[in-house]
Amino acid sequence: MFSTSAVTMITLLLSAVFLSFALLLWRPVIRLLVKSPLDNIPGPTPESYWRGIFGKVFHADAIDFLEDIAKTYGSVSRIPSFMGENWLFIFDPKALQHIVGKEQDAFEETDAFIASNKLAFGDGLLGTLGEQHRKQRKLLNPVFSVGHMREMTPIFYDVAEKLRGTLLKKVQNGPQEVDVASWMSRTALELIAQSGIGYSFDELTEEHAPHEYAIAYKQLSPASYNFVFVRNYLLSTLVKIGSPKFRRYIVDMLPGKNVLELKNIIDVMHNTAVKIYETKKRAIAQGDAALAEQIGRGKDVMSILMRANMSASAEDSIPEEEVVSQISTIMAAGADTTSNALARVLHLLAKNPDVQEKLRHEISEAKEPMAQLEHDRLVNLPYLDAVCREMLRLYPPVYMVPKAAQKDTVLPLHTPIKGLDGSEIREIPIQAGTNVIVGIAAANCNPELWGPDSYEWKPERWLKPLPEAVPQAHIPGVYSHIMTFLAGGRACIGFKFSLIEMKVVVSVLVESFRFSLSDKEIHWQLSEVVAPAVREGGVSRTLLPLIVERV
Repeated sequence: MFSTSAVTMITLLLSAVFLSFALLLWRPVIRLLVKSPLDNIPGPTPESYWRGIFGKVFHADAIDFLEDIAKTYGSVSRIPSFMGENWLFIFDPKALQHIVGKEQDAFEETDAFIASNKLAFGDGLLGTLGEQHRKQRKLLNPVFSVGHMREMTPIFYDVAEKLRGTLLKKVQNGPQEVDVASWMSRTALELIAQSGIGYSFDELTEEHAPHEYAIAYKQLSPASYNFVFVRNYLLSTLVKIGSPKFRRYIVDMLPGKNVLELKNIIDVMHNTAVKIYETKKRAIAQGDAALAEQIGRGKDVMSILMRANMSASAEDSIPEEEVVSQISTIMAAGADTTSNALARVLHLLAKNPDVQEKLRHEISEAKEPMAQLEHDRLVNLPYLDAVCREMLRLYPPVYMVPKAAQKDTVLPLHTPIKGLDGSEIREIPIQAGTNVIVGIAAANCNPELWGPDSYEWKPERWLKPLPEAVPQAHIPGVYSHIMTFLAGGRACIGFKFSLIEMKVVVSVLVESFRFSLSDKEIHWQLSEVVAPAVREGGVSRTLLPLIVERV
């Protein structure tokens, strides 16, 4: 029998579900009665009043569609959503300065984003807002200094050399077709595991059986797709009902294979995180000698964070459960983005053999054979830097980020647009609750700033002064006048990690191997992170088959 408190909580849960559905059904009525400031903004025609065009925007094959929207409507456009609701797709530089800079508190991550990350990873950086988020970043920021990057570089080389050794065995008898996406995924996970949490999941050999955490992590995203409706419209309400223990009790009672699968995935990730945390906690208590014996030698992000939190004042420290949550958060934030960035670089080099040869020559000239380039020398190789910057500009791993307006505000525009009524629009009133899509890829390819060749991959553009319009636009991104790593309080805190990881792996692989295209057609699909895929039998699979041969 249920206790009185349990019955009360279940009643609240059912009431919350009913209320969420009621609000969802009330939306079209509100839209018919209340005119939106976005109604005058040009944009694509909805497929229907009920569906809008969300089926095209949030679709695996949406990359070309989003590019067409940017080219057709410019830096601001209206995106018809479900039931007559309008979203704003924007990459105007002045508006971006307000969204992620001057008024970043007025534009937070959407409720669905925060709730789903909180459910999967706990109260880490991806699942928190406001003061709670700022306090966590304050503790983590010192870890990502240039000085610490220098200390981490040998760890990155160790992982890259393991991958190199495995690939040498694969191609010892001649060129072989290799699924580069799979190996970059495993490598990126191991890079962030060793440097981020001081743990090893993968020996990077063909014989190595995948760690249960690595399996769970890879299954998380596809398993979550089965709950898109719940995530977008119900989850943000449900996670506020009762205690975590009660919510888990409800989940355990829910039937269905998909629910059980997602629950097991999250359990594996959480239990592994707790195990790693407890091991580190004991090592810290034993002193520096014990830490030095661990992977990462006590210099990984989590070890430094835990020690900083232990010595912080009560005002600046964070609860233990938030520290544990950073483990899966660090893995989630650093693995997929880096792996697909690496895959994209190698794909581009395979498509552009002249660029690949020029890069190989630069790397070989800069170092002794089989030696490691020290950190400062590596980061200052001009052509390697240009190749990485241009890839990150044209092909950001995350193409867009939704935000939700927390209050009424006004977005000024760098370039005025013409409304549907013919009027000139220099600023856009934004009502609280309006959803805004920050077009990261579109901002990086804005032809008004980058010129008519903005959609072409040209590493050489970084070897000469950029067009004057680029610095004059004051793009708010934290890196190189582009929005790839965002800006403000939600900017990618580990982007320097990612850049060094990428340069280490690319330098090691390009020196040793030549990459060329196979006969399989590769296309890139949109998800949380853009990923390569091959269609086989009408089904797309995440693959990047390239021909790899020893130089």
